[in-house]
Amino acid sequence: MKIYTKTGDKGTTGLFGGARVSKDDIRIEAYGTLDELNSFIGTLLSSMDIKGQNEILTEVQNRLFTIGSNLASDPSKDMITPDLAEVDIKILEDAMDNMNENLAPLRAFILPGGSVAVGLAHQCRTICRRAERRVVTLSNVSTVDGHIGRYLNRLSDYLFVLGRKIAMEQGVTEVNWVPRKK
Repeated sequence: MKIYTKTGDKGTTGLFGGARVSKDDIRIEAYGTLDELNSFIGTLLSSMDIKGQNEILTEVQNRLFTIGSNLASDPSKDMITPDLAEVDIKILEDAMDNMNENLAPLRAFILPGGSVAVGLAHQCRTICRRAERRVVTLSNVSTVDGHIGRYLNRLSDYLFVLGRKIAMEQGVTEVNWVPRKK
């Protein structure tokens, strides 16, 4: 099977269900950003091994495909797509609660970095925030499952806490942001 179809050569792409839209349509921007996030999470997974978190990140990758299939579907058609559920959000909340039990209280903004894995966790967090913004923009012009925005919001929080957990596990000192005094 050929991977190329040549149908996108004129700047359009097809949604599940048949509709064609511009490649810069907000719907394409939204699920394209999810695809970017998923790729970076794969890189993050390759750079670390934190007990319990690798399984959660693999679950996250699967859920990002769920969200992507939902967003890539023609909204004018009544299509059955994989669903995102409240339990998916709860998994992230529980993981954050568990990680936070062993982390020092956060008393300042911290600078991303300290190790490749910590930096990647923060890079994933910022891409997730962009995906969330794209989904909000899409929801202003089209119906979007409410679980999607909530999931992405929790996921960015999870990725922040994961970055802190990785730093702790790797013995990396978190660097606080120091605002310049006038």
